[in-house]
Amino acid sequence: MKAEIKAEIMEHGQHTLSEIFSQPRCWSACLEKIAADTEFGAAVQMAKKGSEWIFVGCGTSYYLAQAAASTFNHLNLPARAVPASDLLMFPSLTLHAGQSYIPVLISRSGRTSETIRAAQMLEEHRNLRTIAITCADGQSLEASCSVTLKLLDADEQSTVMTRSFTSMLLVLQYLAATVSGNEDFRRALTELARHVEPFVEDTSQRLRLFANSRKFSDFVFLAQGPLFGIASECMLKVTESSCSYAQVFHSLEFRHGPKSIAGPDTLITFLMSESSCEAERELLEEMKTLGAATMVIANRVDQRVANASDFAIELKLDLPEYARPAAFTIWGQLYGVYYGLKKGLNPDSPNNLTRVVELADEKTISGL
Repeated sequence: MKAEIKAEIMEHGQHTLSEIFSQPRCWSACLEKIAADTEFGAAVQMAKKGSEWIFVGCGTSYYLAQAAASTFNHLNLPARAVPASDLLMFPSLTLHAGQSYIPVLISRSGRTSETIRAAQMLEEHRNLRTIAITCADGQSLEASCSVTLKLLDADEQSTVMTRSFTSMLLVLQYLAATVSGNEDFRRALTELARHVEPFVEDTSQRLRLFANSRKFSDFVFLAQGPLFGIASECMLKVTESSCSYAQVFHSLEFRHGPKSIAGPDTLITFLMSESSCEAERELLEEMKTLGAATMVIANRVDQRVANASDFAIELKLDLPEYARPAAFTIWGQLYGVYYGLKKGLNPDSPNNLTRVVELADEKTISGL
C-alpha cells in the first residue's frame, strides 16, 4: 500500500478507508475459499431449471440484491431483487402458486431482523429451502437457512458496508457463473482483483482532491442496466458517510422531471455502461449545458465524455461488462468518505446509524 494511503487511513474514517482499499485482496481471498466450500457446492445443487432466484436484503444488501439479480438474468437465470420488508408484508407480490423459487437472503451481520424473519417465513411457512450469504459466523440467519455462504474475510469494523458489499456481490456472481456453466465469466471474476488493485491506489488521491475542491447541496447518481444497483449503493454511501442529500435514477429517467434540480450546486455522477454509452453521453452533455457539475465513472472515456466531465474515472478493464460492477462501486464509497471528511465528519461513526438493524418487536415486520 502506498505511503500516502497509509497516511490517509490514520485520520477519521480510518476503518472505512482501510476496508475500502483492502477490497481487491479481499475479493481474491473470498473467491479462493468459496470455490472449495462444501456449502457453495450445496448452493449450486439447489439450482433447478425453471426456478426463479429471489434475492432478499435490506439497505445496502437490497442494492446488492439488485446487482446480483442483474448478473443472474444476464446469464439466463431468471432472477429479481426484493426488499425483505416487502416480502414480509406483501408476499403475494413476489411468491406465486406453482412457481419454483430459490431464495437468497443477504445480511453482512447475519442478524438483520427483517432478513431473518423473511428466511423463517420462506422456510417454515412456504416450505422453500433458502441460501444465506453473510460475513459472520454462527448468527441467526445461518440457523434459519438451509445453506449458508460465509465470507469471514469480508467482515468489517465500520458501520457502513464497503468490502462486504463487493465481496458478497462477486461470490453471488461466481455462483451464477458456476450454475450457468459459464467458465469464461467465472474466470473474469477471479481476474478482476489484480486489474483493480493498482488502479485504486493510483486514482484515489485524485478523487480526494476533487471532493475537497467544491461544495454541493445535491448529489445524483445515474446508471442503467447492470450498474443501477451499484448507483443506488453509491448514492447510499454518500448519504451515510457524508450526511448529504443524494438521489438515484435510471439515467434516461432523469430527463423526465428530476433534471429540474440540475445546476452548479448539484453533482451528477454517471456510471456509464458500454451498452448504453451513446444515450448516456448525450444526457451527460445535456446536463453540462444546464450548468450541473458532472462526474463520470466508465470503462472507457472518449473525448466527448471527457469534455463534458468535471471529473472522470476510466477503468480500462478488458473484462466482460457484467463482471465489472464491483470495480465501479469503489468510487462512490471513496467519494462519500472524502466528502464526509471535508465536512468535518467521521465516516466511521455516521449520524443516527448502527452497524446492525435489530428490531425489538418482530411482530411489526411480519405479514403472518
